Amino acid sequence: MARSRTTKFDASEVITNEIIRIIERGVLPWRKPWTAGGSSRPLRVGGEPYQGVNNFLLTMRTVMAGHSSPFWMTLPQANALDAKVRKGEKSSVVVYYGQSRKDAGGEDDRSDGDDRSEEARIFRFQKSYRVFNACQIDGLPDSFFPDPEPAPEHPPSEPIPHMQAFFDAIDITTVFTGTEAYYLPPVDKVYMPSITRFQDPRNFYGVWAHELAHATKARHRLNRDFGFSKFGNTSYAREEIVAELTSVFLGQTLGFTAHTLEMNAAYLHNWLRVLRSDKGAIFKHAADAQRACDYLIARSEAGRAGGRAKAA
Repeated sequence: MARSRTTKFDASEVITNEIIRIIERGVLPWRKPWTAGGSSRPLRVGGEPYQGVNNFLLTMRTVMAGHSSPFWMTLPQANALDAKVRKGEKSSVVVYYGQSRKDAGGEDDRSDGDDRSEEARIFRFQKSYRVFNACQIDGLPDSFFPDPEPAPEHPPSEPIPHMQAFFDAIDITTVFTGTEAYYLPPVDKVYMPSITRFQDPRNFYGVWAHELAHATKARHRLNRDFGFSKFGNTSYAREEIVAELTSVFLGQTLGFTAHTLEMNAAYLHNWLRVLRSDKGAIFKHAADAQRACDYLIARSEAGRAGGRAKAA
């Protein structure tokens, strides 16, 4: 009797195909302003925010499903809280990365801190697991359903003080002129339209974040290089994805959503071309974006700390 062959679950392919299907509809759901239970980032069961690609994935799923809780957990974690996932609820796939050490003799050692062999090699691996939002689970404590915070109101075309202070402190030169937004590598400057050209000032900061993300690729910063880049080619498209995701992550911290001055079929096509050709792209570029976000936050904090020291 022939044994049936089962297809190995490929988290990268499943997640990439999910994103492709969403973008093919002509929407980028992570650009929709949202908070769930007062949090702008998805949270683990213990309250720690997700990072990188898992942050992006669960943000997208929270927005699309309309969940009002920021908390996500595995089935065993829910059971440990004497709670039950409702029948028929669909889980969300997330991933984690680890590493193992294989010595010259071929033994696989996943215990940390053991360096018995000079010829040991480190292998990184990806595993996946499934989580449910607290809104899909019955019997959880009320703490998993925090009250939403009122949405702040911002005057049209006016600076938002905490956002303006954040960007002003970053030591990357920005010139405010014209109607276009771009980073110009030869002079290492970002060019932005004035905030007065934006009805919603949050869009101004979303565009500024996008262009500063491009500036982080410079050799003296994060040295990010996808090869020769020109408008419309794959290298250009990869860098655009990094800038988009950086704006998503930074916006979660400051209170704006990703935004660009270009949002058209060509922009979506760039995403689709990269994702269709490389199922690992979203994972790599989300990691690139997390590094860019962390870099900009660190530079802003350093700039403000320097300003306070001078004032003292």
